[in-house]
Amino acid sequence: MNEKKNCHVGHRQRLKNRFLRNGEVAFENHELLELLLFYAIPQGDVNPLAHRLMEHFGSLSGVFDASVSDLMQVPGVGEHTALLIHMLPQIARRYHIDRSSTGNVLRDTMDYADWLRPYFFGARNEMSYLLCMNANGKVLGCDLLDEGDLTSCALLPRQVTAIALRYRASAVVLAHCHVVGSTQPSYADHETTLACRKMLDRLDIELLDHLIFCDGDYVSLAQTGELNRF
Repeated sequence: MNEKKNCHVGHRQRLKNRFLRNGEVAFENHELLELLLFYAIPQGDVNPLAHRLMEHFGSLSGVFDASVSDLMQVPGVGEHTALLIHMLPQIARRYHIDRSSTGNVLRDTMDYADWLRPYFFGARNEMSYLLCMNANGKVLGCDLLDEGDLTSCALLPRQVTAIALRYRASAVVLAHCHVVGSTQPSYADHETTLACRKMLDRLDIELLDHLIFCDGDYVSLAQTGELNRF
């Protein structure tokens, strides 16, 4: 029994040392998951559990996208382990957002997309944000408008204008994500953009763009010319 325990301890230390030397590039996905599980399950062999999780959810991203209740359906996963796994992409998202600080100057659609992309990292539901800037493109703030469900989220023109006025913004960018499907704008996306633009125009606030994100890709209604049709 002691020999088996020492074997697991040695394996854990070897895996940790390999990560310290080479980082994540030296690991298969199931090995990274196994390394994470060390911190939820302090003793024993967690390699079989890492494989069960990968098989059950199909991929590493599938494991991290799973809910706590779904994770706990896998034998060997308790609440503590499920919570740790579920928290990781949300902490990573907060890390990326924290790096996108206010005060940056954004010049074009690519700048807007790069700045906003972290807000949709690991999104499980559709979410909408409003990015507010001054006349020189300096970021004043970025507020969540709504988190909806898998297929929709709210983009209310009155809420958009209220936030823009609170920041005293001269220009804004709308952004939301599609969790299923593609970046293709829906009829509702067009109608909402039109309504927001009309209200913002009355306040002399420019709607620079409406970006739609999906699976790391995005479409710009300004670049496609659709924004100028409104």
